Amino acid sequence: MHYDVFNGDADGICALLQLRLQEPLVSTRITGIKRDISLLERVHAKPGDTVTVLDISMVKNIDALSQLLVRDVVVDYVDHHAAGAIPDHPNLTATISEAPEVCTALLVNGRLRGARVEWAITGAFGDNLDEPAQRLAEKSGLQASDIAGLRELGICINYNGYGPSLDDLHFHPDALYESLLEAERPQAFLNSSTFRKLQQGYTQDLAASAALKPVVEQPAFAVYQLPNASWARRVSGVFSNDLVRAYPERAHAVLTEREDDSFLVSVRAPFERRSGAETVCSQFETGGGRAAAAGINRLPAGDLDRLVNALAAEYSGQA
Repeated sequence: MHYDVFNGDADGICALLQLRLQEPLVSTRITGIKRDISLLERVHAKPGDTVTVLDISMVKNIDALSQLLVRDVVVDYVDHHAAGAIPDHPNLTATISEAPEVCTALLVNGRLRGARVEWAITGAFGDNLDEPAQRLAEKSGLQASDIAGLRELGICINYNGYGPSLDDLHFHPDALYESLLEAERPQAFLNSSTFRKLQQGYTQDLAASAALKPVVEQPAFAVYQLPNASWARRVSGVFSNDLVRAYPERAHAVLTEREDDSFLVSVRAPFERRSGAETVCSQFETGGGRAAAAGINRLPAGDLDRLVNALAAEYSGQA
């Protein structure tokens, strides 16, 4: 049996799309919301089974990965998050890069030598890697109108993955993957009713965030707080990415209120210095990510000052 384990955001979905369009394979798929990264523990593989893992941090799944390898399961791991110490095991193939301008969809594109490059470009745009996506699109000979469509699609796929529960999403990530796989090419999906629903939801939610002002604003960073509402939970990631584009010189933390007196946190490093986000978030129990973009799944309200201090230490040089 084969298992495909992938993040429910644009990068994870577009990475798997490339693989399965180019290398069709019957598999059991395991995915979830973007923040649901402890996915390997849900794989109940037997000796001789195979697993493909896409766009989830190895360091956050190391115990489950080690158990799979001990059970003689063959694992192919492709990712761009913090990996930690990569196990040296004959059953593990690891393609890992933590470079700030790399995502999983681009790593898969390299492996497949551009066979499904439009999906790689879509995934990169969705992961807020506009410059690498644009370069690859132009190198591939795409027209400006086609590139604009891939960018919008990537953003909308990524937008769908945000929220602390599946109930907040317009589509379950696996159902969205199925629709994209059926379309085969981005251009076909862009003409679908599924895309129109995503596009409408994204536009409405982003409009609701337009009036937000920072609750903390410093030259080197700013903190925004969103209410406990479905639209806010869905838009938090793309809102964070938009802030980076609007204010490239500073870092941003976007806090979304949860029902248990805590916050869901998205942190983006300054566009002019794409590092430090994972350093900030990994100081908290449920935090992690990568250098340019990271998050905290549950920040107790009492730790808000601690987060502000961590941002100041990383980006303002204030201990």
